Amino acid sequence: MSIAGFGPRKILNLISKFKSFENIFNADFSTLQLINGFNELSANKLLKNIDNYDLIKKNCLIEAEKLNKLNAGVITFFDEEYPELLKEIYNPPLILYFKGNIDISKNSNVAVVGTRNPTSYGKMQTEKIVKDLCGKNITIVSGLARGIDSVAHYSALSSNGQTIAVTGSGLDVIYPPENRNLFTEICENGLIISEYELGTKPDAINFPKRNRIISGISLGSLVVETKLNGGAMQTASYALDQNREVFALPGNIGVNQSEGTNMLIQKGSAKLVTNADDILVELNLKLNPEVGINIPRPSIELNLFEEKILNVINNNPIHIDEIANKSNLSASDCLVNLLSLEFKGLVKQLPGKVFQLYN
Repeated sequence: MSIAGFGPRKILNLISKFKSFENIFNADFSTLQLINGFNELSANKLLKNIDNYDLIKKNCLIEAEKLNKLNAGVITFFDEEYPELLKEIYNPPLILYFKGNIDISKNSNVAVVGTRNPTSYGKMQTEKIVKDLCGKNITIVSGLARGIDSVAHYSALSSNGQTIAVTGSGLDVIYPPENRNLFTEICENGLIISEYELGTKPDAINFPKRNRIISGISLGSLVVETKLNGGAMQTASYALDQNREVFALPGNIGVNQSEGTNMLIQKGSAKLVTNADDILVELNLKLNPEVGINIPRPSIELNLFEEKILNVINNNPIHIDEIANKSNLSASDCLVNLLSLEFKGLVKQLPGKVFQLYN
């Protein structure tokens, strides 16, 4: 049932109060006005639509038949197939239309987004990073748009990886039209999802809403190239609001496509990344253990003193005096080099001058 002015949050408030759709259909005017976000106008609007239930049911059956002909499906917020990560965002879509394998929506996903007019550098880096992420069983999420989005999808498919495209139109309206073959290939080897009912045109207002799903279904979002006002900046903003990781590829100063990514890095809103390992190490603690991703630490140069100290430290807390004794170094030398090891992310300090390896 689609009612103008009734977004996911308002409907979830209804479900929270009445526990079932049947109870909602039996609700009275005065009770509805007590629901958070409801007033006289919205209560009347809901009751009017409930009166048209038979027509709504008929339209739903017609929609279901169309989806069946498209070999597509639909899931709701209340279904087991609905991705848990997406449930966590403030404004989750109540309905997701899909084509392809809906199960991969619950994978360890990373969004890769960027400008519609990428540079050769942007394309090359996208291909490389996506290929390496796919090699670690990461599913790539993007928006099927021209430019970086398309490169990300194609790179995942060519690497025998999995990819999810989130569209800003109905599943029967492919946009942009030149991505028809890509759309088909993703349906066969990945997943297309949309919150928009069949026949919905790709209006400009749809894409910012689409971007919250791209970030919401992902553990983190990588912004490759974008202007300051690009759609990828919206995705980054959503990711930050959703408490998800944001990564950005640095670019040349003075190049329009690098303005957004460089600003994200400069403001500390995104972690600077140069390869897939930078992303994987950051996400390591968030990945499901059954994925089986073995993420090596990046190669770090150590001096002789640092090597000596690391040889005597393990996962169990150890006091500075014991470190000095076992490494044959003075306590002051140990403290200087332990600080260096902390900066390199290899050691962490606990209260009382106690240290252990940073896992």
